[in-house]
Amino acid sequence: MRSSQKLVAATVTALLGGGTGALADSTTASCDIYVAGEDHASSMTRCTFSQRQGYITISYEDGATHELSPVGDAAPGTYRDQEGRTVFRQSGLGDQGLIFRFPDESVYVYWSTSALDAADGDNPTAPFSTRDYDATTLLICRNKGDAEARSCPAGVLRMENGQGSVVVLSPAGERFTINFMQDNVNASNREVQATLEGDTWIVTIDGGETYEVPKAFIEGG
Repeated sequence: MRSSQKLVAATVTALLGGGTGALADSTTASCDIYVAGEDHASSMTRCTFSQRQGYITISYEDGATHELSPVGDAAPGTYRDQEGRTVFRQSGLGDQGLIFRFPDESVYVYWSTSALDAADGDNPTAPFSTRDYDATTLLICRNKGDAEARSCPAGVLRMENGQGSVVVLSPAGERFTINFMQDNVNASNREVQATLEGDTWIVTIDGGETYEVPKAFIEGG
């Protein structure tokens, strides 16, 4: 893991893992907003995520803010916002971030802000760049039923023994991580089927979208 990822991970651990006496702290993040029932983000914005004694604040660049208070007698990860609505925190992004489910929308909070580089036309693999990843590429990908292949941006964080975590931007605009371990291939909260064909992994997610991931991308030259 690169030093930038380690710093973010340490910051997030401090934010989410502190006891009730923890001091307030915050980190800059990237927030993707999905209107309820939609599978494409309606907006992506820089945001600030902060937590103090279990209370969470998510602030957007335009000044809008969510103030979330933990509900003590409910299941862990249950909050009320400043309007009294119930909000659920989920961990479906693995170590990439957190999901907050509001009644009318979902907010995907990503610790990395590299997705905000997507407007950079000089980077064909945006939102991924070598500032944050060991390498980036465009993977061949398909949605279920697609006749033609697409190109999906991806970045890889390489590990020892040919292992690696590949972060992909799906055709629907959602980021998720595929972990290529020595004994298995997996992804957080997703069903994975993976077959090695020659030097390329063919990975099917939830029986639908398919990605072709070269071993060389995972392991390096």
